[in-house]
Amino acid sequence: MTIDVEDYYHVSAFEKISPPSTWEGRESRVERNTDLVLAILDEASVKATFFVLGCVADRFPSLVKCIATAGHEIASHGYGHQRVCNQTREEFRDDVRRSKGLLEDISGGQVCGYRAPSYSISRDTFWAFDELYEAGYLYDSSIFPIHHDYYGIADWPRFVSPAVKVAENDWQPGEATNGEPSIMEVPITTVQIAGKNLPIAGGGYFRLLPYPFTSWGLRRINKLDKQPFVFYLHPWEFDPDQPRMQNITWKSRFRHYLNLDKTENRFRQLLSEFKFAPIGGALALN
Repeated sequence: MTIDVEDYYHVSAFEKISPPSTWEGRESRVERNTDLVLAILDEASVKATFFVLGCVADRFPSLVKCIATAGHEIASHGYGHQRVCNQTREEFRDDVRRSKGLLEDISGGQVCGYRAPSYSISRDTFWAFDELYEAGYLYDSSIFPIHHDYYGIADWPRFVSPAVKVAENDWQPGEATNGEPSIMEVPITTVQIAGKNLPIAGGGYFRLLPYPFTSWGLRRINKLDKQPFVFYLHPWEFDPDQPRMQNITWKSRFRHYLNLDKTENRFRQLLSEFKFAPIGGALALN
């Protein structure tokens, strides 16, 4: 179970109308929404991995402490919610190190995991793995093995496997054989139907698809593939009353606001039907 801790105005679909320079002037709802997620998880006795934005941690350090005190894993979502493709390598290096250090200082524990905003590590930005490895991250959860207009490496393995450096700026799935740099990759889960990978495990897909289909697909992964799945949500997805962004495309409006009022009940049902653990615990990293 993973939660990407960001506010409604941080999402990549809004990056042109909601640049960082505007964030301080917007109503923040991330504390109240994350508190609701924490309460629901506590009721279900479920521990999760929280990929926290560094800028959120900077503004609300008590929220990070609350998450850690409740026994959840703290991981990094980067600092400023900028897609990897929109950063230089040097900017990315500073971003992931700044976030890691800040979260470790606040939580008092090691931050092992990273998830890129909008799952934006692609074949064009495999140098990001070098930077994550050098920064001391042990696993990454940024690859979505599907085709999408914002993200995706469709032919990447669907389940957990190491990413290994095979050449300069080139990392591939496989086992390190001669001491090559490697980092564990925890891809976002897909269900395979008729040889095609379909998104099933969270976010807008959880709100778009009928809950019985989601449940069926996740059970199929457990039973047919005999693998655990990675599920993700954002705190803003529990908030149907969030301020509406203006001047956005119909596609972004549909993706962001669809069925926000259904998230909480569906999430409670999901927690009652499946067993969950944090990524670091499942990988025996902490």
